[in-house]
Amino acid sequence: MKTICLKAAALGAAVLSLACAAMAEPLFVETGKAKPVRINGIASSIVIGNNNVADVTAHNEQLLFVTGKSYGTTNLLVFDKAGREIYNADVMVTTSSSNLVTINRAGQSYTYDCSPNCKAVLSAGDEPGHFAALIDQQLQSQALTGGGE
Repeated sequence: MKTICLKAAALGAAVLSLACAAMAEPLFVETGKAKPVRINGIASSIVIGNNNVADVTAHNEQLLFVTGKSYGTTNLLVFDKAGREIYNADVMVTTSSSNLVTINRAGQSYTYDCSPNCKAVLSAGDEPGHFAALIDQQLQSQALTGGGE
């Protein structure tokens, strides 16, 4: 009886360690920047939840690059040839706030990234017309680079 309990406990610990091995800490990436992700195992299938938020490129079977495309959250899943999940992480795309400047005009906000020259950036809460124009520009840019497919 004691041997059966020890075997069951060992099996439970092994299953738990396999389940936890695929889970990863959240991955933070800034818009317009890439971050390397090393995979423990051989990647066969790679899925990004929302390719408008982030993109992923495989350098080889164990090294991926995640690029932040627009502010938001998505997820990254990687599977081996047998279909087992070997990596799972939330991808949080942020904007570097150290270079952001918000200008308030007549009660409306306009946000700019001033590194080294100022250019308008998407920021929730900005003046609706300004925000809509930036969204339109971003969608056009994504269409030109194949991100809107």
